[in-house]
Amino acid sequence: MRQLLLTLALLCALPAQALDFRSTANAAAILYDAPSPEAKRLFVLSKGYPLEVVVSITGWAKVRDNSGAMAWIALDQLNSTRTLVVRSASSIRTAPKNTAPVSAKVAANVILVWLENSGDWAKVRLPNQSTGYIQLKQVWGA
Repeated sequence: MRQLLLTLALLCALPAQALDFRSTANAAAILYDAPSPEAKRLFVLSKGYPLEVVVSITGWAKVRDNSGAMAWIALDQLNSTRTLVVRSASSIRTAPKNTAPVSAKVAANVILVWLENSGDWAKVRLPNQSTGYIQLKQVWGA
């Protein structure tokens, strides 16, 4: 019993594994139902679309999109640029707080480049290259 408790305590002390978010690298990234170019094609995503890498095997990654759908993508179709997708129309603010001035408005499904987190906020770059802050609960991919 003591050994079991010690093992459980050690497991609880391990750091949580960070989520691995990447974005699509090409203008037409194809997602498949299996890790093979001969598999059924499920979706085509535009460049910069955020995906969560769930597992990687040689040359392929199983990914999840913002809807929760899972699919496979060739690793060469992903890059390390981290992007976010806006869940619903939101405000971009000049600082990471609700009282900061609004610098822009973004519609649902707009892709933003993630720069860093600041508490419950993400600093992002907008499509027009300006930067600002958006609440993490308003985006997926952080």
